[in-house]
Amino acid sequence: MKLSILTDNNTLIDRYFLGEPGFSVYLEDEDTSILFDVGYSRIFMDNAGKMGIDISRTDYIVLSHGHLDHTWGLDPLIRFYAEQAFEGHQLKQPVLIAHPLVFTDINLEGYYDIGSLISEDKLRKFFKLQFFKEPYWINDRIVFLGEIPRRNTFEGLHTIGFKENQDLGDSIPDDSALVYKSREGLVILTGCSHSGICNIIEYAKEVCHEKKIRDVIGGFHLQNPDLSTMDQTKKYLKDSDIETMHPCHCTDLKSKIELSSVVSIEEAGVGLKLEF
Repeated sequence: MKLSILTDNNTLIDRYFLGEPGFSVYLEDEDTSILFDVGYSRIFMDNAGKMGIDISRTDYIVLSHGHLDHTWGLDPLIRFYAEQAFEGHQLKQPVLIAHPLVFTDINLEGYYDIGSLISEDKLRKFFKLQFFKEPYWINDRIVFLGEIPRRNTFEGLHTIGFKENQDLGDSIPDDSALVYKSREGLVILTGCSHSGICNIIEYAKEVCHEKKIRDVIGGFHLQNPDLSTMDQTKKYLKDSDIETMHPCHCTDLKSKIELSSVVSIEEAGVGLKLEF
């Protein structure tokens, strides 16, 4: 499997790509191509072009959750498909996979909607929508985890804004992850890990019946975490069989340094290419 980071807050040195506070990754596994999240703007498309990646050949679009820094790239992507149709080019219609609540409106006090710009009805004109709360196997090596059980007491406890017609804060139940079963162990791809990076890893091991973790790539939602959260996260990771981690996006520098004391941490950013 080949993995390329198209959008991230960070860009790698001497690789002249654009960055933004968002996340997008392209995966190629034999005859299956997957676009995991689409960032905040069209730069995932521009960066893909520079990398020689043809977005029009995408088989699946997988959304980690509904927040703007992972879904607002759907607007320029739809324009791309529409413009190709205007020119008479027949493109394959990708399957879009996500949690059933991914396109629910999310309002944050003092801001407008921080969820997807595009309605579910509009998206159905361009993509085949499939929603799953339970794990869904895209092929025999790649699984979308669906809704992540929140079993520990130190993660996934905070809310961000309010979902449509709800009085309680949004705990982001649509937060999910993608897992690839490599010969060396599981490769886990996260968006923001609102459900908790340790919860995600534990559920991935359960779903895939595999304890060895080859790599974890993506946002860990560790932004100035309290001491207790960091200590318990480090303990879990230290006790787990994890070869490498590539924390990025919503993982701050101090957290990366803390995690590096218990697990091998490697730099991530736009332009990074990995093979498993």
